[in-house]
Amino acid sequence: MLAGNFYNVTAQSQEPGQVTATIELNAGHPIFQGHFPEQPVVPGVCMMQTVTEVLESALQKKVTLKKANQMKFLQMIDPVQQPLVDVSVVYKEEESGWKVTATLKREDKTFMKFQGIFN
Repeated sequence: MLAGNFYNVTAQSQEPGQVTATIELNAGHPIFQGHFPEQPVVPGVCMMQTVTEVLESALQKKVTLKKANQMKFLQMIDPVQQPLVDVSVVYKEEESGWKVTATLKREDKTFMKFQGIFN
């Protein structure tokens, strides 16, 4: 949904139970005209959708967020000043669904932390 338009994956590695991707944000995407015109900021919903899409890529199937135990937005992402973001998703299948821990960060800056369940 966002991949290939809002962002592009520039690198991805996967091992059992974990996937890491580096994405490059498209600062010219129309969403930034409204969020916000003079100070573009990646919306939290787009950060969460990115986590979902990286997980789907690893699992090779569609998933739906069932429960967010923790979702913390720690710093804003300005796509002009910070076009590259590293997405790390650790996942484990349990009875309740896919237990996921994810972060969006770049070097020493952590933008988002997430823990929750996907189906």
